[in-house]
Amino acid sequence: MLVPSATPFYYPAGNVGCLLIHGFTGSPKEMQPLGEYLSSQGYTSLGIRLFGHATSPEDMNRARWEDWTASVEDGWHILQDAVNEIYLIGLSMGGVLALYQSSNLRVAGTVALSTPYRINPNPLLPFLKYIWRLYPSAPKGESDWQDPTQTEEHFSYEKYPTRAVYELQKLLRETQSILPDIHTPLLLMHSKSDATVTPDNMVKIYEEIGTPEAEKDMVYVEKSGHVLTRDLEKEFVFQHIRQFIEKVSTTST
Repeated sequence: MLVPSATPFYYPAGNVGCLLIHGFTGSPKEMQPLGEYLSSQGYTSLGIRLFGHATSPEDMNRARWEDWTASVEDGWHILQDAVNEIYLIGLSMGGVLALYQSSNLRVAGTVALSTPYRINPNPLLPFLKYIWRLYPSAPKGESDWQDPTQTEEHFSYEKYPTRAVYELQKLLRETQSILPDIHTPLLLMHSKSDATVTPDNMVKIYEEIGTPEAEKDMVYVEKSGHVLTRDLEKEFVFQHIRQFIEKVSTTST
C-alpha cells in the first residue's frame, strides 16, 4: 500500500516541464519543495514515484533497474503532451536515471543532484546477487542531515533492500557506459558534506559525460547533506536550477 504522505505530485504551470525524480529508497516527497518552487516560477512540475518505492522494502526487492527507467519514461510521456520542452531533474539515484534517460528521451536539459558515479566500496557488493535472499536488507549509515527539522518531513525506507542495491549497481554500470554519448545541457550539484555519495562522484560524471564544456556546469554547496532538495541550502539549489533552465530554455513560460 502506498504511503499516504509520499504520493506523486503534479503542478501545472507554464510551457516548460520539469520531471522530478527522487532517490534510492526515497519518495516524491523529497522533491516536492523543488516542485512547488518551480511551479511558482512558472514551470510545470511532475514528481514521479519510482517502482517499488513508498510502499514496502519487499516491493523494492522485486524491482529491476529497467523498472526504474520505465517509471521515468512514463513520467516523460505524461508531461510531453502538456509542455513544449522537458527537463529531467533527479536526486541521487534519480540523478542517475535522469542521466540515463537523457540519452533515450527528447529532453532540453538535465539536472543531477548528489548523484553517484559508483557505489562506495564494500567487500560484500560482488556477492549481492547470491546473498540477498539470506540478507534481504542492510543497515543504513548515520544520517548527514544538516537541518534536523527536515527529518520529520522526509520519508524513506529505514534499511537498504539488498536485492535493489544489486540492481542499482547494474543501473550505474549501464549509465557509465553511455555517459560519453550524452550531449544535453547539464547542471551537476553536490554538497561537500555529503556522507552518502562523496563529491568526487560529481567530478567523475562531469569528466566523462559528452556534453560540451560550455553547456555543463558543476556547483558545490557547503552546508547541506545528501538530500539537497530539503536541507539547509535548498533555496540556493532551487535558484541555480531555475537559472540553468532560464539559460537553456527556448520556450517562454
